[in-house]
Order: sequence, then structure tokens, then C-alpha cells
Amino acid sequence: MNFAFSDEQEELRKAVRRFLEDKSPETEVRRLMETTEGYDPAVWKQMGEQLGLQGLAIPEEYGGSGYSYVELIVVLEEMGRALLCAPYFASVALAANLLLASGDDAAKKDLLPGIAAGTTIATVALAEASGRWDEEGVTLQATGSGSEWTLTGEKLYVLDGHTADVVLVAARTAAGVSVFAVDKGASGFTATPLSTMDQTRKQAKLTFDSTPGRLVGTDGAGWAAISKMLDLAAVALAAEQVGGAQKVLDMAVEYAKVRVQFGRPIGSFQAIKHKCADMLLEVESAKSAAYYAGWAAAEDNDELPVVASLAKSYCSEAYFHATAENIQIHGGIGFTWEHPAHLYFKRAKSSELLFGDPTYHRELLAQRIGI
Repeated sequence: MNFAFSDEQEELRKAVRRFLEDKSPETEVRRLMETTEGYDPAVWKQMGEQLGLQGLAIPEEYGGSGYSYVELIVVLEEMGRALLCAPYFASVALAANLLLASGDDAAKKDLLPGIAAGTTIATVALAEASGRWDEEGVTLQATGSGSEWTLTGEKLYVLDGHTADVVLVAARTAAGVSVFAVDKGASGFTATPLSTMDQTRKQAKLTFDSTPGRLVGTDGAGWAAISKMLDLAAVALAAEQVGGAQKVLDMAVEYAKVRVQFGRPIGSFQAIKHKCADMLLEVESAKSAAYYAGWAAAEDNDELPVVASLAKSYCSEAYFHATAENIQIHGGIGFTWEHPAHLYFKRAKSSELLFGDPTYHRELLAQRIGI
């Protein structure tokens, strides 16, 4: 069994890295952070039309390229490295995965081609005021039957919820948790951007007041699809975290080589050597976890739920630790607004909490392996 990336996958990595170095340098990340939308529509269009990134892992029958999850984690790793400001994660890792897991052919044919082309921005609304990511956390009410449903309640921490054209909402009906598609501009639907610590990933509060929604999948059977999506999203996020962790490791090592103190580079001091060595060990271990989880997702095998939680918990801690150590190695300059170290630190913290923190995922992992 070979877990190394193929030549084609490495070429994909190089192409995406070149594109992001051109379109998402630090200056552009900082510019987009300050905007409400949080992304550049021209770059988003280019990603869809010229590179086909949005449709990379969507089956060809729904307008995508039909590649596997392994190719997707290569792309996400590069996006994490560049701190790309775009609704890619929300559309691809969340909405597209939920649609594919829903088993609703009509909804897939209706929504996936737009997501694949980059003409439709989509997201998933799951968490509420409780901050829970499990089935019990879904309390937003949906009433109706057949093709006539209305939603009432509130969703929080919705990635790119204020710019999405369509939102897939987890709601509770008399039959249980179900998924509903709500279009931007629907009556009673309000999207309010949230002020967040990590400005590179926009979040919104969504309010529904008797808002019409289309049932996706079977009434009451929505949690199975959401659970699958959460596992796939955890793997996608782990890949992003690995990209960011490698970037801050490179940043720290480079600075340790050029910063001179007491007449010699600070990298020659044992304390700095130990920090860099520990970072390297954690980053490489995180890569192993994320890549294995990506392979399990691509194979769609029975290991996915276990390795998804393992990768999410380990990569979250490795990334956060790497960003904190990067600031320490840079010393005073690492704490300044002008230095990019804090951008990665904040992304690491928000990613650590997204879909449940490491403690939550270790508990989930223990349950899944029967401890």
C-alpha cells in the first residue's frame, strides 16, 4: 500500500501553490480580512473556470472532475498554507459533501453543478447557541410536509453564511433531524456577519422566521448524512491545518537562521534548536495523520470515522502549538500586527474549535473504537 503522492498529485500541488502565491499573498489576505464578503469574486471565478478547484472531487455526472479526496487534501493543504480567503471550505468540504452523502439525486443534480462550476456559493448551517456539533445540538424547528416546509430558529458560526447563495440547514422535524436547502433572499431569512478572532474565515449568524426550505434527503434521516459530512470536513480541515503548520515551521526556521544575537544566529542556541525540532516532529506526525485520513476518505472505508477524529484532534493541537512556538522564536516582532505570525495563530485557534475541539474528538474517538 503506497501512501506517497503520485507525480500528478505533486504537479497539482505545484500548480495550486503558484496560483495562491500569485493571488493570495499576505497583502491580499490582509485586504480581504477587512472586507465584509471576505473573498475576491474574480479569483473565485478563476478558481472555478480555469483551475476547476471547486469541482475537483465532485463526480463527473454532477459537473465535477471526479477526482478523489486525496487530490482535495492536496489543494486544501496549499490553501491552509496561503490562508486563502474564499468560501471554498464551506462550498466544497461542507455543502458538496453533505449533498453527496444525502442520497437525494434531485438535490444533487440541482445544486452540485453550480458548486462545481463556482457559480454557486453554498454552506452548511449546523451549530446553534449551545455550540454543540452533535445531533442533540440541533433544535431549530422545521414544520410541514411534502414540498412545503418552513424553518424557525437561529444558527451560529456558519462559515460564509452571509455570502452563500444556498444554505443547507440542519433542522428538527417530528421525525428527527433533517436537512433543508434555503436560498439567499428567502422570506424570513436574515444573515448577519459575525465579528470573529480569525478574520480570514468569515462566519455569520442566520435567523429563520417561517422561512421556506426544500427537504434534502429523507425526513428524519438527516443526521447520518451530516455525520458523514462532519467526518469528511474534519479530514479537510486537518489538511488545511497541516499546510499552515508547515508554513509557520518554515517561517520559524528561516528566522532562526538569519536573526543574529550575541554575535551568532539564534538557531545555534539549544533552546531554539529544541523548539524547532519539536515543531518538526509534530508537523510530520500531523501530516501522517491527515494523509492517512485523506486516504480513508478517498476509499470511503470503515476507518473513516475513527481516523477523522484522530486527525482532527492531533492536527488541531500540532498546528496551534506550531503557531505559538513560531511567535516565541520570533520574539518581540512576532507579537506585532505587522508580522504574519498572528494571522496563522488566529486561524489555528479558530480551526481548533471548529467542529469540536481536540477533547471532544478524543471522546468521540474513544466511543467509536468502543473504549
